Amino acid sequence: MTVAPLTTNQDLDAKRLREAFGVFPSGVVAVAAEVDGQLVGLAASSFTSVSLEPALVSFSVANTSKTWPTLRRAAHLGLTILADHHGDVCRGLAGPVGQRFDDVSVTATEDGAVTLDEGLARFDCSIYREVEAGDHTIVILRLHAVEHSDTSLPLVFHRSAFGRLAASA
Repeated sequence: MTVAPLTTNQDLDAKRLREAFGVFPSGVVAVAAEVDGQLVGLAASSFTSVSLEPALVSFSVANTSKTWPTLRRAAHLGLTILADHHGDVCRGLAGPVGQRFDDVSVTATEDGAVTLDEGLARFDCSIYREVEAGDHTIVILRLHAVEHSDTSLPLVFHRSAFGRLAASA
């Protein structure tokens, strides 16, 4: 068997990395809260489970995010795993701040966590730890409550586009 050598570090430019990372499909989550009486949120495609005991999950956010400095002030954050019909909602979460929740049904807890009503899974969380990692920050969240349904397939981010999984037979 012949194995081709990997390219060297000089080939690690942002465009090549984005393309290489894009071949790995990921789910998409909305992270949201009510802060100072306003709904604040963002979309992340870097969600992962971390630990069962204690119950922890994580996502990454760009250090250049204008939303995260406000969102991180919330006592609790809502995290929603988006369904395959949430493509427009996800694009909206990247749009103008004042319009991110237009025509989106949400629920807020007393602690300010905001989740999308039609999400596949919804979590009430608080920040457990933040870890700087290059041009992003890894945000580890402690889970306080969870609710889930099995009614849809997840929204998938793959090759810089939103897509769907094929239903299994």
